[in-house]
Amino acid sequence: MLSAGVAVIRRDDDSGDWRLLMLRAYQYWDFPKGQVESGETPLEGARREVAEETGITRLAFHWGHCYFETGPYAQGKLARYYIAETPEEEVVMGINPELGRPEHQEYRWMDFDEAFRLTSPRVQRVLRWLRRRLEPADGEEDASGGA
Repeated sequence: MLSAGVAVIRRDDDSGDWRLLMLRAYQYWDFPKGQVESGETPLEGARREVAEETGITRLAFHWGHCYFETGPYAQGKLARYYIAETPEEEVVMGINPELGRPEHQEYRWMDFDEAFRLTSPRVQRVLRWLRRRLEPADGEEDASGGA
């Protein structure tokens, strides 16, 4: 079973540092993600999940369609993560019709250090990949580009 999600990022207005949107379900912090539905591509599913779980729809995939996969984990799931930047800061956690409440209890815009402290080893692997993608190598102007 494939879950798809997005490492949603934005620049901090004051410091210019990257902030990562993390969601908490019970004690687990992760990026917005969910099961890819029949007829969807993984990227379409990832975009839909971000909109449903956060209300964020303005996503710029400056890094192309590159992704990182983790898994298998719980019940044989694979999780695929894309990277997208958003200018949106406000998060509206939508009501899951099956649950009658939001899927998550909390959200936070975090820096990398806080995200590493709060996440599981599986999500920490995604964070390491994300950090490498965002930090330009010596001599490069930015970290955008393909896989």
